Amino acid sequence: MNTFLAFFSGRQKNRLMLLSLLLGLALLSGCDNHKETRSSAEAAIEKFEHTTILEGYVSNNKRRLKLGAIKATDSDNRLVAITHLKNTAHYEIEIPAGTVLPIVLTFYADIQEGAEKMTVAVVDADIIQYDINPLTTAIAKRAMALGGYSHVNMMRAAEESVHVPDANKTTAGFKGDTTKQYGGWH
Repeated sequence: MNTFLAFFSGRQKNRLMLLSLLLGLALLSGCDNHKETRSSAEAAIEKFEHTTILEGYVSNNKRRLKLGAIKATDSDNRLVAITHLKNTAHYEIEIPAGTVLPIVLTFYADIQEGAEKMTVAVVDADIIQYDINPLTTAIAKRAMALGGYSHVNMMRAAEESVHVPDANKTTAGFKGDTTKQYGGWH
């Protein structure tokens, strides 16, 4: 390398060294960015590492439902597991190890087409308690409309689905004696 540099004058040597340094940094920078992209994409895939039992209750705003079936399907609508309610509103469904999230638990009052059905989307492998009811169905539908079953879409759908009266959202929106809101002055 020194013989190669001896051919150039002092300024040219400095420019060549600077160019080599910048080229090396650009190559290293490009490699690091590629690695980060790959690892963040890998981190985005969540799955059940072990066989997992999901459980919860099924209700329809009026009462708990004690007869019907619950199907677990993956994002391609392939059947993952199925269980039946038998005179109890509590269900348990076994999800095989390696199942990639999201999955959807769908309750059918009757397996026939057109029967009442409610859903809940499962997007977190650490949570095993999932009740199925009209609210979870509305949240799942809204998340799908927002672009799919992701953590972000599920949170946004849940926030939009919960009704809070306008008068109670903030103290500024409260019409009345503010010393009596929330049980006292705030």
